[in-house]
Amino acid sequence: MTGKYQVCNRCVMDTTDPEIQFDEKGICNHCRQYDESIKRFVFDGEAGKEKLQHIIDEIKVSGTGKEYDCIIGVSGGVDSSFVAYKVKEFGLRPLAVHLDNGWDSELAVKNIELFLKKLDIDLYTHVIDWDEFKDLQLSFLYASTPDSEIPSDHAIHAILFHVAENKKIKYIIFGSNVRTESHLPKAWSQGHFDWKYIESIHNEYGFLPLTTFPHMNFFAPYRYFFTHKSIAMLNYLEYSKNDAMKILENELGWKYYGGKHYESIYTRFYQGYILPKKFGYDKRRVHLSSLICSGEITRSEALEELKNEPYPAELQSQDKEYVIKKFRISDEEFDRIMNLPKRKFEDFPSYGNSKIYIAMGVFFRILGKMFNLVKKGK
Repeated sequence: MTGKYQVCNRCVMDTTDPEIQFDEKGICNHCRQYDESIKRFVFDGEAGKEKLQHIIDEIKVSGTGKEYDCIIGVSGGVDSSFVAYKVKEFGLRPLAVHLDNGWDSELAVKNIELFLKKLDIDLYTHVIDWDEFKDLQLSFLYASTPDSEIPSDHAIHAILFHVAENKKIKYIIFGSNVRTESHLPKAWSQGHFDWKYIESIHNEYGFLPLTTFPHMNFFAPYRYFFTHKSIAMLNYLEYSKNDAMKILENELGWKYYGGKHYESIYTRFYQGYILPKKFGYDKRRVHLSSLICSGEITRSEALEELKNEPYPAELQSQDKEYVIKKFRISDEEFDRIMNLPKRKFEDFPSYGNSKIYIAMGVFFRILGKMFNLVKKGK
């Protein structure tokens, strides 16, 4: 970060995002993008109910004669758990899919077991090969880029589409949504679907062949665009994270785990310790800014929250010890990793740096906009 420090006058994003831009009113580009995304992808009130009911009817017809009519990803977190609750409420027959990457917290596992049992939803769990995954995660740490969660995100999507394809299920329902998942700086994390980027880092720093790791090649995401339908169900509801948590707690016995994506021990430690201490990136700014724009909290409340540690110091210490032990590295080696020169996505070979990938991205964004206009009846 260089130049004058500045915080958005609407949210709490700041110049720790090296690419942030402010308008004459001091409002950041992330807030402007949020407003645009709300217009394009979120359907409120009766319009949302009608469009969602149409999607529900399509899913039921598509699933005729099949054991399941849709796939849902579950992590034990708020959004995916609430999706599970809603799909059953709408009378769908989902198969829940979970990726066990070796970092699930005990509470996350209990949450999943509890609410799926109460909702009578079958679960498929893919247990990742730990030695391969450990080698890949360590590769990202040695690469010293601020996006060590990308391997998990990539594998989750790969498994969801793989199961859907094997089961001949067309619809995959995600917990992702505009209201609570926006404001993410590109410089902080990118390349989630970029297998070449992941492979490049592993080729440079890894030792074990990734023979079983779930992944998608260059063409897979584009092929799935035509063969499957990804539904962000929460964008069709008047979704409130706080209200969703109360419903999950009161009706399903679900328990909160303390922070966005903190159902994973590694994610909690990476976002709450490594990112802020090594890169100066506080992911709470992203999550809190989304909640500010969605009206769930005030900017003053968010600024007050940011005065605290990302999560309790004692738990940080416990997590650090656990992560070092699980990775089988020494304290000294972890300190060396923390002090390695910082690098970025553009420093490694990737699909994202190729002209054909950029061109296809533009094409599919245009196609998505056209599809969205049709859905809105324009």
